[in-house]
Amino acid sequence: MSITKKSAALLAALAFTASSAFAGPSSTPHEHNHDHHAHSHDATSFGEPGNPKRKSRVVEITMKEADGKMLFEPSEVRVTQGEQISFRIKNVGALKHEIVIGTVEANLAHAEEMKKNPDMEHDDPNAKELEPGTSGNLLWRFTKAGRFDFSCLIPGHREAGMYGTIIVSRRK
Repeated sequence: MSITKKSAALLAALAFTASSAFAGPSSTPHEHNHDHHAHSHDATSFGEPGNPKRKSRVVEITMKEADGKMLFEPSEVRVTQGEQISFRIKNVGALKHEIVIGTVEANLAHAEEMKKNPDMEHDDPNAKELEPGTSGNLLWRFTKAGRFDFSCLIPGHREAGMYGTIIVSRRK
């Protein structure tokens, strides 16, 4: 079933309402300087940018809106420590979406900053923004074991259900 412009507008209003309902002081104080973005090309607590010359496993993720929610399918990805993943991301929805890989705390803090700067765009190795009907790739190597987050940080989207979990198990 295709989403009409009226439905897209309704979903956008839902996202704004969800964003407003959840707006409030951040539990993690976060100074944001876009020139010194929290995302970097160096190793992080959840991994490092992938190397296109190395072997990687492909994981397909779909972004969409359905039944008044915004979501990623699948919403859980399992990875082994040290594994490099080539995320093939497709936005089949009617709205622009993004995927940002990080810790839950970092993504929640960054979501608060996005509410203050809703036109902020990401150009980071752990993030990809996609217009409706487009697709893209994100290459990431998971160097640390643990539970990590992937979210759409466009204001209201995470609150409407657009987040998932990456479980990185220890190498055996």
